[in-house]
Amino acid sequence: MKRSKLSIAEAKQINLVDYLTILGHHPDPIKSNERDYWYISPLPGRNEKNASFKVNIQKNVWFDHGIGRGGNIIDFCILYYNCPIPELLEILQTSFSFHPPLLPPPSASLHTKQGDAGEKKIKVISHSLITSPALRIYLRHRCIPLSVAQNWCQEVRYELSGREFYAIGFKNNAGGFELRNAGFKGSSSPKDVTFMDNNKEQVAVFEGFFSFLSFMTIRSKEPGLTNFLVLNSLSFFEKARSTMEAHRQIHLFLDSDSAGRTYTQVALKTSSKYLDGSEFYRDHDDLNTWLIQNERSQKQEIGRGRHL
Repeated sequence: MKRSKLSIAEAKQINLVDYLTILGHHPDPIKSNERDYWYISPLPGRNEKNASFKVNIQKNVWFDHGIGRGGNIIDFCILYYNCPIPELLEILQTSFSFHPPLLPPPSASLHTKQGDAGEKKIKVISHSLITSPALRIYLRHRCIPLSVAQNWCQEVRYELSGREFYAIGFKNNAGGFELRNAGFKGSSSPKDVTFMDNNKEQVAVFEGFFSFLSFMTIRSKEPGLTNFLVLNSLSFFEKARSTMEAHRQIHLFLDSDSAGRTYTQVALKTSSKYLDGSEFYRDHDDLNTWLIQNERSQKQEIGRGRHL
């Protein structure tokens, strides 16, 4: 059963802290308290080291002290996605049903992250070219050109808990899909790696498919110089060793968190075939985070140049 369109009134009820979490932004555990959560500003163009973005938990409103602006979740998303309200409501529609509105987050949630919904019963209904305005905006926000995404991904319509949704879908070797949209991270069964064989002697290995798409964005003019392996979960690393080690060189582009670094360091000690490709994005969470920051920095440089 399809859900009716999200209204502005319903959108305003979405918990802002929850939504920032699923976007990958987490509060400063030292500066935050029971009333206010403080963040490094998530707004585009804001490059800061100290948290100046505040969310009042009780009122579900925000204020960015760096730009002197604030408001509700609608006001935030207009700046965050840079799109009109109808498209914005479509983006929020994809996540609204997964997150309870206006539930006060427990104090322990300062360290929580969005979980993977892959363990829930997801039924794929259809998959086709990416046409949804909301998904195109989501790709643009993650700095992935539509042309790149269309080459490797599809728009997947799926059913979850009796309701129909859609997401960017990345197919694995077993026929399942990794599913992502602005408010949802999950996968359909069966779960597996995605290996792309270009008959090369080297392979580039990625933890998630957005890192792979980021690589293809950066190397768009030379897509076939290597084989590609997307693990779709770090838990598949050991299972994929035989595939990786069948190559002369293995370039690891894993995430920069403790798990990704640990797997990389262990692999480097195991065989000289393994090479760490993550050095240039070491100060970022992953390759896609680096791409987003790099794109924003370039736009800022262009903007400053126009005023010279």
